[in-house]
Amino acid sequence: MTANVVFGFLRAAVLVAVLAQQGTVAGYDIPTAVTYVWLGQGLLSVVQLWPELEFSKRIRSGDVVIDLGRPWDLTAAMLATDLGRAGHAMVVRFIPPMLLGIVFFPFRWPQRPVTWLLFLVSIVLAVVVSFTIRFMLSATAFWMLDAHGVLSVWGAVSGIVVGLIVPLAWFPQWAQAVLAWTPFPAIMQSPIDVFTERGDVVALLGHAAIWSVLLFAACKLMLRAGAKKLVVQGG
Repeated sequence: MTANVVFGFLRAAVLVAVLAQQGTVAGYDIPTAVTYVWLGQGLLSVVQLWPELEFSKRIRSGDVVIDLGRPWDLTAAMLATDLGRAGHAMVVRFIPPMLLGIVFFPFRWPQRPVTWLLFLVSIVLAVVVSFTIRFMLSATAFWMLDAHGVLSVWGAVSGIVVGLIVPLAWFPQWAQAVLAWTPFPAIMQSPIDVFTERGDVVALLGHAAIWSVLLFAACKLMLRAGAKKLVVQGG
């Protein structure tokens, strides 16, 4: 949380300096940009942008056989666990940075009360999309044995494509058009846009919901294929 707060101050200071000279950029004024920064810093731990290695290590060691042998839906069980983790992160990793940002910077609050509810819905969808991507990246260990490389590549590019580094609205038009067809904006940029009431909220939530369903189905197919490929001690 301390690191998130420090980087939040640095990022907010840079954007405030830019917008103090430019006025607005792609519809972002200083309060909107500052809100974007602190929402992003808070959501970073909620959506768990960078994957943990536990699942891929269990695949490599063969311990995943225990998980596959239990009478449950492994993908759904792991998603439920991740949603619980995200709920805890909302309390201890999202709210404190937001409070500090509110104290030291101008903030843009939603103009419509319903936006608060829609924002919570967008966060749930963001966690689901993030989980499914992290799940599939870790599941590559079924075929590659070691998923460190794949996870490292995602860690390097994810901050850019989800809208953590700079707003996606600041990208060139062609890049925005390409990213609009991917699930990545749903992880971070879409919840921020819902909160700041930018764009069509129905389209934003619909995009996230569609990708949540598609990616969850892809996770189940990938797990099924990986389970057939899995070899443990020659068995």
